[in-house]
Amino acid sequence: MPATEPLIRAESLIRTIPDYPEPGILFRDITPMLADAAALRAVIDALIEPFAGQFDVVGGIEARGFLLAGAVATVADVGLIPIRKAGKLPLPAASVAYDLEYGSAAIEVHDDITPGMRVLLVDDVLATGGTIAAAKKLVAQLGGEVVGTAVLMELTALPGRNVAGEVHALFEA
Repeated sequence: MPATEPLIRAESLIRTIPDYPEPGILFRDITPMLADAAALRAVIDALIEPFAGQFDVVGGIEARGFLLAGAVATVADVGLIPIRKAGKLPLPAASVAYDLEYGSAAIEVHDDITPGMRVLLVDDVLATGGTIAAAKKLVAQLGGEVVGTAVLMELTALPGRNVAGEVHALFEA
């Protein structure tokens, strides 16, 4: 996809904050990009574009992925299923543990994903790939089909694609 002026602006609005949440981590702060309506709309349209008409629901990965996934679901006129950190859902139907860039965690989902449902996974950043790989496993456990994964940014110095597989990333860092 050729870069458009609003996408170029969107990327320029993402700040890098060193040593957050731990020393040695370069945190990508997307809040300035979210506050710019034209940049946000360009990002949402670009996340949807390769998968338009191919998905029944958006699987939004906690936490910042929710912000993008909600907008993607609204623009695409489909529902949103939150994929949450362990212990945040009252009746999880499936759970998968995974490694993070700076620790480990688990994610869960309700049984809102039904057999044959086509799911577009949306998250903010592809880093180590563990969260996305775990989300794919969750969808599969419930009989859904992941038709694609879209992220705002890929951290190319980390092995995310080796773990997560094919991912549509708008920006690289």
